[in-house]
Amino acid sequence: MATLFHFHDPMCSWCWAFKPVWAQIAAALPEGVAVERVLGGLAPDTDEPMPEQMKATIAGYWRHIETAVPGTRFNHDFWTECAPRRATYPACRAVATARLLDPSLEESLNSRIQEAYYLEARNPSDASELIALAVEVGFDEAAFADKLGSESVYATFAEDQQRCAQFGVQGFPSLALQRGNTAWRIRIDYTDPTPSLTDIQRALDEAV
Repeated sequence: MATLFHFHDPMCSWCWAFKPVWAQIAAALPEGVAVERVLGGLAPDTDEPMPEQMKATIAGYWRHIETAVPGTRFNHDFWTECAPRRATYPACRAVATARLLDPSLEESLNSRIQEAYYLEARNPSDASELIALAVEVGFDEAAFADKLGSESVYATFAEDQQRCAQFGVQGFPSLALQRGNTAWRIRIDYTDPTPSLTDIQRALDEAV
């Protein structure tokens, strides 16, 4: 067996842009390749409002991505309707909570967080919003809220971050294939799954 690691953050705008191609990659993986999603964490917890210059910078990234990756959409009302904070760890821990409570809903919650953030101008830095989104994908509100702040969730997220460090991940999204003790970095193209699938097959051939 080989494992394809997908390093990501639910509040990473490039991960949002990569989502359609990632779905194509996952659907076309050769037999015997398992997928493991690893949460990276772009920005730690903070209660401080995002500075105006940072808001302008990130809003600029969104506009650039809309041009660079045709078909990617953002709701720019987020910047006026919400009180942004530079904090993505809460959203990462919410996805980790889903993994621990019901792994079959992990990807559903990750997707729902992305949709709420990028299309609906909702703020996934807020625990109340994350709990509401978890309920929308099928979690019990009280159980999810209780688990979200637990030591096991913090430990799971820390393990994911450690895995990112072990693979030398510098940004999100990133892909790596591991078979035995050997790992290969996998190229990413935001409009075409072919480079990633080619690298995966080449790595598998080398591993034989």
